[in-house]
Amino acid sequence: MTAPTTRSRRLIAIPLGMTMATALAFLPNVSASAAPADGAADVAKQISAEATPLSYVVNVRSGHGVSSQVKKAITKAGGTIVTSYDRIGVIVVHSSNPDFAKTVRKVRGVESAGSTRTAPLPAQSTTDVGTPKALSADEIADVDAVAGQDPLEPLQWDLPAIKADKAHEKTLGSKKVTVAVIDTGVDDTHPDIAPNFDRDASVNCVTGKPDTTDGAWRPSAAESPHGTHVAGEIAAAKNGIGVTGVAPGVKVSGIKVSTTAGFFYTEAVVCGFMWAAEHGVDVTNNSYYTDPWYFNCKNDPDQKALVEAITRATRYAEKKGTVNVAAAGNENYDLAADSITDPVSPNDSTPSERVIDPSECLDIPTQLPGVVTVASTGAKGIKSSFSNHGLGVIDIAAPGGDSTRYQTPAPPATSGLILGPLPGGSWGYMAGTSMASPHVAGVAALIKSTHPHASAALVKALLYAEADATPCTDPYDIDGDGKIDAVCEGSKNRNGFYGWGTADALDAVTK
Repeated sequence: MTAPTTRSRRLIAIPLGMTMATALAFLPNVSASAAPADGAADVAKQISAEATPLSYVVNVRSGHGVSSQVKKAITKAGGTIVTSYDRIGVIVVHSSNPDFAKTVRKVRGVESAGSTRTAPLPAQSTTDVGTPKALSADEIADVDAVAGQDPLEPLQWDLPAIKADKAHEKTLGSKKVTVAVIDTGVDDTHPDIAPNFDRDASVNCVTGKPDTTDGAWRPSAAESPHGTHVAGEIAAAKNGIGVTGVAPGVKVSGIKVSTTAGFFYTEAVVCGFMWAAEHGVDVTNNSYYTDPWYFNCKNDPDQKALVEAITRATRYAEKKGTVNVAAAGNENYDLAADSITDPVSPNDSTPSERVIDPSECLDIPTQLPGVVTVASTGAKGIKSSFSNHGLGVIDIAAPGGDSTRYQTPAPPATSGLILGPLPGGSWGYMAGTSMASPHVAGVAALIKSTHPHASAALVKALLYAEADATPCTDPYDIDGDGKIDAVCEGSKNRNGFYGWGTADALDAVTK
């Protein structure tokens, strides 16, 4: 079985009743740069009228602000500073000079610099958001109510799969804990999300500079429902309405980093982690990869700069006490292999097939040091057909769903996908490691609720120690055609399919 080839691995939206083979869909604004400031006239003359403005990150020594020398060099090279994250030494710049990064890299005090995209500002690409079909009124009415559960909880096979239902008998989590959904935006007006929404920890980071306008974190009607679904999986309130989250008593915030066209660019992602770090966020969920490169190769000066910028941001957030959780990806790649063929990068212009070394070319933020990397399981508790894997890369596993043809849930659940809220007050099914990651983020929030003074490192240690050891699925022939679809390496206690094991919400609140 070959993994689905798609534009972006982070978002899988599955319309109700549609097969996985047919419907796997991966989803993935920036203002134009200003004219060059005084002192850059010579560069401006060299830039043709047809030159396209791009966005860049310039990385300098952290903690010292932007030196006057670097500022002058940026201006002279035709750049305009959008914002600067001095604590980590990352500057966001717009420029129409095609040689901007090359020029600035030579400046004393600049450690790395690179373009965050290959498409002009604003991104011109469009994408099918793959919006899932909402549950109909009749489908909702057909669900048999269960005492003590929210109306649609009987359809959530994923909660008992990690013992979240049992955990809820002990605690729903603490209101003092906040999980930030760094994603496509969150509809905080949804009745399942509104009771637990943390407005103060929410923001729009799309341009790389925080926009705190009220509601700026929400997706528009034309944008992906992904972030709203993820937020509900984490913290949908146990309020007699709809579904129940893994940690229905904690707070959830929305940090919007995706452009209208569905791109997650470096400057937005850096902004998201920095905002979370500075606003008391305990856990971030990251169900995406940073565009336009599926893997960022450190031997490329542009891509190296992107890796460095986001690494600085994630490390800063963790030092401030934030646990960063990320989806492993949906191509059935072995991320510990000697090589991987990447056919989708750069995804914002013209991709070309390239063979990369996963030890040097990283999926960010998923493969960054300190980030919790999550693989997906289906209703039968084995690796989802699409989930990436890899010994030493995967840290933990959790339900992300799979085609019912591959893994059929026990009744009363009817779909092998994951049910969650959709913008506008409805509910629908989605699947992917994008859905597995928020289950782990929810368990991390329960651990933090139980151990309020635990550091990020301790929360991660408990997350792994309390996971249920899950042995390799061997042989792994998910479609039953007699051919091995993926190879799992490692022991029962740590392997390439499930990492340290399957997340356990009950242990999170009792140990």
